[in-house]
Amino acid sequence: MERRQFLKIAACGAAGAALGLPRLAPGRAADLAECHWAWTRPPADADEAALRTHFASFAAAGVSRLILPPPSAGAARAARAEGLELHAWWWTLCRGDADLLRDHPDWYVVSREGKSSADHPPYVGYYHFLCPTREEVRAFLRGQVAATLQDDALAGLSLDYIRFPDVILPRALWAKYGLVQDEELPPYDFCYCPACRAAFRAEAGIDPLELPDPPADRAWRRFRWNAVTRLVNELAEVVRGQGRVVTASVFPTPAIARRLVRQDWPAWNLDAVLPMVYHGFYEEPVAWIRDAVAEGVAALPASRPLYAGLYLPDLSDEAAFAQAVAAARAGGARGVALFGGVRPVPAR
Repeated sequence: MERRQFLKIAACGAAGAALGLPRLAPGRAADLAECHWAWTRPPADADEAALRTHFASFAAAGVSRLILPPPSAGAARAARAEGLELHAWWWTLCRGDADLLRDHPDWYVVSREGKSSADHPPYVGYYHFLCPTREEVRAFLRGQVAATLQDDALAGLSLDYIRFPDVILPRALWAKYGLVQDEELPPYDFCYCPACRAAFRAEAGIDPLELPDPPADRAWRRFRWNAVTRLVNELAEVVRGQGRVVTASVFPTPAIARRLVRQDWPAWNLDAVLPMVYHGFYEEPVAWIRDAVAEGVAALPASRPLYAGLYLPDLSDEAAFAQAVAAARAGGARGVALFGGVRPVPAR
């Protein structure tokens, strides 16, 4: 492929090169075998012809499945006309909905220093995270998933921000926020809301705020992993109850995910997992992608495919892109999932 075509496709938010793997007919993730995914936000003001052009760039690059906000009827028609399968991009616990913040501020996670993300979001203004321990939160999210999947254009739901706020940011972001996070600092350590404290006290016999060293306590860490896992598995039941596929965007490896954001994603009952193996965020070379993917594949059941999330802005040219795809495949990924283009969303 000529460099001119590479740049054109990358600017559309799709792959940097024709990926060369077979495009598959829509089906459950267990039957997906090898395929490629991409996240996208179609232009809101585009007519159907422009939308077809947008989606055609993905199909031409070898992408067969798109993760996007629940599409308009026109966007759905345009994507399907290009042979693409649609999965709803669903922000789960990071929810700054004005009505939720107004009516249910008690639903939000609370830091170890006692501040709620409802009115003191860490790092950035949109970091308002719901607490997965609360049954009322889980019931609300189950209802919203069911409502989202009333759209027959969707083949599945892809969960994002299904975690606690970063207790430790990826190392490349420390300078951006003027932080050194070589330990778990109280303003970024969640959740110590009344519901979490009461539930952990009932389980372990102690308030987490009374632990001698909360970050070092294995039972307290596992409590929070399990809170997220329970929510994911409840939502997966709703998705499968409507005959759809459920996937999730997760942090790059099981060890990193558990430590940084309280995700124990190998325990999640998903159809497929899409780890965000964004090597630049961790100040790692492209070759690191292989080892990160291999760690994830080894932790998953053999029947659960892994598609390696690649961050296109950190892949400067076609050669780097090809190296990243090769590394992902060498680690055992069934394909790649591409993020980043000319219509960016806030970085995770």
